[in-house]
Amino acid sequence: MELVKKNIHMNKSKCKSNLQLTLEDDFNVPDSKPDVEKIIKTQGEVKFEEQKANGNKLHVRGALVFQTLYISEEHSHPIHSMNAQIPFDETIHMETDCNQDEVTIRVELEDLSSGLINSRKLSVRALLHLSVSADEIHDEEGAVATEEDGVQTIFKTIDVTGIAVSKKDAYRFRDEIVLPSGKGSISELLYNEIDLKNTDIRLLADKFTVKGEISVFFLYAGEGEETPFEYYETELPFSASIDCNGCMEEMIQNILITLGSTNLEVKPDADGEERLVSVEAVLDMTIRIYEEVSLELVKDLYSPAKNLTPIFKNVTYENLMLKNTNKAKVTGRVKINPDDPRVLQICHARGTAKIDELIKNETGLMAEGIIETGIFYISADDEKPLQALKAVLTFSQQIEVANMSENSLFEVWPEVEQVSVMMLDTEEVEVKAVLALNATIFEQKQEQFMVDVNEEPLDYEKLQKMPGLIGYVVKAEDSLWDIAKRYYTTVNAIKELNELETDQIATGDHLLILKEAAKFL
Repeated sequence: MELVKKNIHMNKSKCKSNLQLTLEDDFNVPDSKPDVEKIIKTQGEVKFEEQKANGNKLHVRGALVFQTLYISEEHSHPIHSMNAQIPFDETIHMETDCNQDEVTIRVELEDLSSGLINSRKLSVRALLHLSVSADEIHDEEGAVATEEDGVQTIFKTIDVTGIAVSKKDAYRFRDEIVLPSGKGSISELLYNEIDLKNTDIRLLADKFTVKGEISVFFLYAGEGEETPFEYYETELPFSASIDCNGCMEEMIQNILITLGSTNLEVKPDADGEERLVSVEAVLDMTIRIYEEVSLELVKDLYSPAKNLTPIFKNVTYENLMLKNTNKAKVTGRVKINPDDPRVLQICHARGTAKIDELIKNETGLMAEGIIETGIFYISADDEKPLQALKAVLTFSQQIEVANMSENSLFEVWPEVEQVSVMMLDTEEVEVKAVLALNATIFEQKQEQFMVDVNEEPLDYEKLQKMPGLIGYVVKAEDSLWDIAKRYYTTVNAIKELNELETDQIATGDHLLILKEAAKFL
């Protein structure tokens, strides 16, 4: 007997792995650069050059690219910088074979520090945390009907979050910054910070739109000797349409956009002055788009004319419970180190959030972590005009999730949407940040899918021993379906014979049952 089946496209988190990686090395200051008197700040980003799966091992190769800003003894131009990188080549052990799976690597720079060995040599140490996950895209079939007359079927309805699109893409951003008239021309770019902010995603038919801002801050050495350095900060808006075959407006997007490689380049303007800054950035996109489907599957079947034994398969699937963004305001104060110059003016602040722990509780998830804020300020010391300060703010934010179970799978991605710093006095500042926690939570379920049916002829000897008309007293837990299947008849036949208008029966009811299988004897 043939079953009518429906195919369901599913995503399943196959395995996860984590690796902490310590990188450290010593670096000589280039001959073209002056001696280092004091390190102001070191920042870095991880760039992957290769990732290759081999069985249950994932080989990753890349480098930590860092930039160190420092003060020299040159009084006319005391601020300088140097760039270098620390390569790495590592193997991550996965729980299962991930050759054919889509592997996602997320990297968190947990700590980056630099120190002076001497005026011509620095030591740099970094702690990286690599989170690796492999998603298995697979299809499952379940029976939704039969093609044979006379077969009795009963159905069950399940809600499934199927995956409509799963892929990776990238968008290349290009723009130019023109320095305002109040700013001097650029002699050398010293330092920059580029961030992605305020992204907004909208699904459309076979595409989605992305809007947001690229925040750019850079320090530079001017061409004159009047000022030791200058800085500029701006936000560049962007809007893009990304082709995405298979997505529709009513679907649910889970699109993670991160800032990949970035580049700033100084160019001359129409007058030949170095006042244009070309900005290039790659936005890496991990795209998952889900479709919520309500499926009516065959729960059971039988025939009064033959013995049918359904064959089931246990299927594990994931159903979306929640996708939202929780926001929280976080504040804190930080005092200047007594050995550092006092604050004259705040230049720039940048915050990054880290989740230390996600704790399940009665109402959902409690996210605990920190916001690290790097602050540049102009000091009152002319010999050390630029200084950096780090503020660490702690947060605890509840993510409300109804009916969360032990089988729930969750992912929370933190983002600092806004950070501002205000001077309280020359020795203390107040930091205010807006934190967004982007949560995606799935419930892992199991269900039996009917995949086949064994067919055998009736046991005529057994049937002949059964009376043709039966008087039956309904017992607890009985249903018309169970009674009809047991006595080789149909639900409609019992209802018609007993003049029942619905399928509802109660314990103690009396029913007459006519054996339909007698027709086939």
